[in-house]
Amino acid sequence: MTQQENKLGTLPIPRLTFEMAMPIVISMLIQALYNIVDSVYVGHYNTDALEAVSIAFPIQNLIIAFAVGTGVGVNSLLSRHLGEGKQENADRTAETGLFLAVITYTVFAVLSFVIIRPFYVIQTAIPEVRQYGSDYLSVVMLFSFGCFLEIMCERLLQATGLSLYSMITQATGAIINIVLDPVFIFGFSGIPEMGVKGAAIATVIGQIAAAVFALILNATVNRRFIRIRLCGVFHPDIEEVGKIYQIGVPSILMSSITSVLTFGINLILKNFSEDAITAYGIYFKLNSFVFMPVFGLNSGLVPILSYNRGAGRPDRIRQTIRMGMILAVAYMLLGLLVFETIPDTLLGLFHATPEVEKIGEVTLRVIAISFPMAGIGIVCSTVFQAVGNPFHSLIITVVRQLVVILPAAYLLSLMGNVNLVWFAFPVAEGVSLILSLIFYRRLRKSRLSYEEAKS
Repeated sequence: MTQQENKLGTLPIPRLTFEMAMPIVISMLIQALYNIVDSVYVGHYNTDALEAVSIAFPIQNLIIAFAVGTGVGVNSLLSRHLGEGKQENADRTAETGLFLAVITYTVFAVLSFVIIRPFYVIQTAIPEVRQYGSDYLSVVMLFSFGCFLEIMCERLLQATGLSLYSMITQATGAIINIVLDPVFIFGFSGIPEMGVKGAAIATVIGQIAAAVFALILNATVNRRFIRIRLCGVFHPDIEEVGKIYQIGVPSILMSSITSVLTFGINLILKNFSEDAITAYGIYFKLNSFVFMPVFGLNSGLVPILSYNRGAGRPDRIRQTIRMGMILAVAYMLLGLLVFETIPDTLLGLFHATPEVEKIGEVTLRVIAISFPMAGIGIVCSTVFQAVGNPFHSLIITVVRQLVVILPAAYLLSLMGNVNLVWFAFPVAEGVSLILSLIFYRRLRKSRLSYEEAKS
């Protein structure tokens, strides 16, 4: 552990942030790219298919919310144990995390037989969209074990400082998905055309391949820092489960609320047109290229913050927060510039109809106003989770997405102009930014996290 302790505990913060975060940021960019490519191919296949995939987002986001939220809890707790020099506790956390990944997958696999058809019936009256959506989501949910195991194993690699390997596994899955997408969607060399179902098959194959690779890396390379026993995976430590979810549940709820928000916005947009729902779905695909790298940056910050909290280094915690803020806002400003200047080019990638493109240009330009504010809020949320105040993050998310965006979007929709609905997003982001800064100021003023770290 000496080399790892030197890295997380003594390496200069700018260099450490770069080494920890950049591999994850790159992998997130690749992940966002394959999300976009997936929809680009589907858009060229069929307009109804693109709408079906867009509507599927809330369910897919729920899967990722539970996978990532649990992983956040494992990542933070494991890094803290390592910082405190508690090797046995770190091993138990890793084993318990894998157990939770398997259990959560099982729940979603069972739900796939129950919720998919009603989910689409509520949101669209077009039979073709319902069928495409059912074909797509049934595959994604039933074979989501690859997603859960991949994300958990990547968080184990990140928690011990092996972010580069995490990047490699995720990139492997993404590249496989990108290559297989056109093959399975349109058919090639004896492989039949499978349309939307083919896109789903390509996605789960990529996830499963990445999961297998990540499991191998944890059993070999990561064995220097944590030792995972199969018997330990199937005999989880109940106390560790509680500690993991104490940190992870707010993250799960925060991401799950995004699914509620998207579902609600889709119902509001349904009163205008199916084209508005498609435009909003395209925005979400494109916005992943802006937000996912910032989430990747935060994943790199979590082990640094948690380790130095466990090691009693408040000075390094402050430096890490400052560096994260600067990088997040800079990247969000770049995203704002792109969305404001070339929205037509971005929408053209999806073979959007003229109606969808007309709505989508306004969508991208208006919502992009909120990007820089979101960058600060995302980093604050990560700080709250890493230093033991995760419910601050949850409060901010609930206020932003349920208390402000949905009611504001509904009230604006009553004016009869779909373009006004999008202004609910920057308004809500401004409110959440104010709350984030208030909570962060209280955290610094009370110094609770720093005193805990010292003790």
